[in-house]
This record gives sequence, structure tokens and C-alpha cells, in this order.
Amino acid sequence: MAHQSGRLREPLLVGLDMGSTNVKAVIYEPDGRTVALFSVPSITHVPKPTWAYYQPEELWSLAVRALRGAIAQIENPRRIAGIAVTSVGESGIPLDRDGNATYDSIAWFDRRTIQQADWLTRAIGEDAMFGLTGLSLQPIFSLCKILWIKENEPDAFRRAVRWLHVADYIAFKLSGAAATDFSLASRTLLFNLHNRDWDDSILQTAGIERSFMAPAVPSGTKIGEVTADAAEATGLPRGTAVAAGGQDHVSGALAAGVVRRGQMLDSMGTAEALFFPLDEPLTDPELGRQGYTQGAHVVSGKYYIFGGLYTSGACVDWAHRVVGKHLDLHELLIEAESTPAGSNGVSFIPHLRLANSPHSDPRARAAFIGLTTDIDRGGMMRAVLEGLAYEARSSIEPLLTFAGLDSWPEISLIGGSAKNDLLLQIKASVKNSMLRIVDLQEATALGAAILGGLGAGVYANVDEALATVHAHPREVHPNPDDVVLYDDYFRNVYQGIYKALRPLNHAIHAIFSDDVESEH
Repeated sequence: MAHQSGRLREPLLVGLDMGSTNVKAVIYEPDGRTVALFSVPSITHVPKPTWAYYQPEELWSLAVRALRGAIAQIENPRRIAGIAVTSVGESGIPLDRDGNATYDSIAWFDRRTIQQADWLTRAIGEDAMFGLTGLSLQPIFSLCKILWIKENEPDAFRRAVRWLHVADYIAFKLSGAAATDFSLASRTLLFNLHNRDWDDSILQTAGIERSFMAPAVPSGTKIGEVTADAAEATGLPRGTAVAAGGQDHVSGALAAGVVRRGQMLDSMGTAEALFFPLDEPLTDPELGRQGYTQGAHVVSGKYYIFGGLYTSGACVDWAHRVVGKHLDLHELLIEAESTPAGSNGVSFIPHLRLANSPHSDPRARAAFIGLTTDIDRGGMMRAVLEGLAYEARSSIEPLLTFAGLDSWPEISLIGGSAKNDLLLQIKASVKNSMLRIVDLQEATALGAAILGGLGAGVYANVDEALATVHAHPREVHPNPDDVVLYDDYFRNVYQGIYKALRPLNHAIHAIFSDDVESEH
């Protein structure tokens, strides 16, 4: 560790996680021990079904509240050496020349942008887009949101000169520096994954100036320092190093030490990322057709491929609200645990927002299958947990082939849902694989704090950082009595549900969607 004089002699690092559910400011010792944590609920505006957005000034206000709450818990704030911010990777904010937002931040899961994705499919093509960006062509990515604003809010687009992701926007408010890191840039549909720069051909086709996109830099790069105004607002010391952060799941992978081929991260939050590190991007276009996405790791020179679930913890919250709203979640999970494995034949397919890879389908919907009068709320809740485990297996298995892995990788788990013991036991049995639960408090925020430490010079490099941070993993093993049942059900029932429901869900979408044809 780099030893420095003055207030940095025993440095502290701050990770700020701008999450979909909560905004968390966490202060760490360089070895990963938590010194202070303060969390405030996120504010998501939902004006109508399938639409959701964040207000930029509310995002900044929440960040300020979280930072002030955490900093108030430490004796000497001047020990803080560095900070970085992490957030979801797709939501962004258009800013004018004075740094003011011209429009709200469309939530990453908002589905108003389906027609923009359809237009890009026609104008560029799914395979061509995947070949350049490593992304399947889905409506969640930033370019679709930018095009929606351009078409539907032309004044807001005309006044905008810069697009910043949520994490970048908070770093900009802290430092006055406009930049993004490679991992967040990778979620835009505008970033060429092979040369790690904005792709001029896509920008030209979309009618977007290169200057509209912030300079892209490696994660952990110092981009500026906390300004006097930001110091007064947040309690951070003026001059604290502000580093480029990263996408939330990718930052969590750094904290968990998932940085090399043959490892896998299961990041279990509101959404669930199934994350495989790569040395080079994969080029098979079938990956994109199946909804898989690639990007730049926050570790310099490394890449990753994502499978995952767009609603994971969100499914549990939804089921609790709908099935057992009069119960504490813990009580509902006890009822689910008393239900036999297999939920008496009930399945839940967790497509509450979008279909998950290997299905690229924004018109998909969730469903319970196999209900009878014998099914109670505990059975329905267990079916939700089993559906999440089946869906994760469905997403992982094709990746093993594409990535050239002969067996299941070492699986590390982080995130809020990693505290759900029943879900973990079900996942281990469905996968028939041991799970390594990484005991790091707020791993995503810790990943951001590590990046802040790199920017501040507290760590010389990633290897030194990972050697310094201490994790205390525990293991969850499959239940042998459940493995055979789950495997039989997965192969003979679950894998057929999406295909059977697809035409019905598309018919539902056609009836209830207010989409109109997108033209440029």
C-alpha cells in the first residue's frame, strides 16, 4: 500500500452506490473493513406502466444525504483519500452547457424505447451491432434512451451537449469533471469494445455528435477532486480524489476478486448479473442473438460476458407484495421453506420486465404455471425462488459452451439476495454446484471504493488492492435429495415454458402497448 503523509497517512476510501433500490455511501479501511454506512431509499417515478424515471436533482440530493450520513459517523473526515461512484450501466442524463439536466434519467428497465431498438435493428442490424459493441440489441441500452429523447423531447435533446451515466453525473457534481469509464461506456450501444472508444459509424447512423459522449477512461483513473461547493454539500474534504467508477455488477466483481477466466460472479441484487471474466471479447454473433452482453471489466485490459436476470430481487419483492403483503418477508420465506421442493408442480417464469438470455425478447411477460387449488402462498413464493434458480441455470449453461469451459466455474455470490438462505440452497441444488458466498459488506460499494483508492494512489494497482482486501467466504452445498428432481423438472418442464408462452405474450403486447413506429 502506498503510504502518504498528512491526512492520508491512514486513508479511508468511500464507495457510493447509486442503486435502483437504495443509495448507499460506505466508508472503508483499505483492507475492506467497513467504517461507516448510510443508506437512503432510491426514488423511482412510475408515471404509467412500463415507464420509469429518476429526477437528476433528486439523485444528487440522495447522494448528498447518504454521504453526509456516512461521514457523520467518523471522527476525522480528513482521512478520506478517495471516492468513486458506481451505478446501473444504462441510465443516463443529458446535460446542457451549464451542466444542468435537460431531461429526466430514463430508468434502465423502462420499456418505452422498444421502437428505438427496432429501428436500430433495421438501420444497423443485430449481428453488426454485436460485432462492434459486444451487446445484444435491447431497448434498455443508453442509445435507445437517447434516441427516444431526440424523437419525443426534441427541445431537451437540442439543448443537451453531453450525456453522463448516473455514476458519471454524481462524479461530475462532486468534481466538475465530465468523464465515463469503459465499463459504463460498454452499456451504451455506442462504444466499440475492440478499440475501447466511441464508434463513429454508429454515432453517424444515429445522428449523434461524438462530443455528446463523455471522454472514456479506464476505471480507477483520477478525473478530478472534490470541489469547494461539493465539499460543503457532502462533508467530503475539499481536494479528495474523485476516480472514474464503474457499472455496479462489474464493480462488485472486482471486490469479490472475480477477475480471471474460470471464475463466475453471481451478483444478486434487484437484477441479477451472471458474470464471466474474459481475456478477449467473444465474437460469435449467436451470443448477441441470445441476449448475452459483453463489456470492459473495471480491471484494465480485461473483459466480461454477462448473462443474468433483469428481475431477481425485484421478483422477490413483487411476490412478497402481491402474495404475502400482510407477512414479514422472513415469515413468508418460512412458509416457502415448508413447501416441498418442486412447489407441488408450480413454476414461475421471472420475466417481469424483459426475457433473460438466452432469450432476447423485450415483449416477454412473467407467469405462474401449474396452479391448482392446493397451492398456497408458501408454495407460490417457493415457486418464485425456484424460477429464479432455473432461470439463472438457463442463462449460464449456454455461456459455458461459448466461453469454452468444460465444467461449472467457481461461483462467487454477492448482493442483498445472497442473504436469502432458502434461495441459496435452492440455487445450489438446481445447479448441483457449491456456491461461495463472499462475506463483504456492500461489495458493489467496496468495488467503487477500491477504484477510488486506485485514483488516490492508496493502492499501486489492482493486484495490490485485492491482496489488501480481506473476504471471508462461506459455502453452500447442494441438497442431494433435491438435485435429481430439480434437474428433471428443469429439462422437461421449465425449458419449454418460454417457447410456449412467447406467441401469447407478443399478442398481449400488441393489444396493450402504445408503441408507435419509430422513424428517423
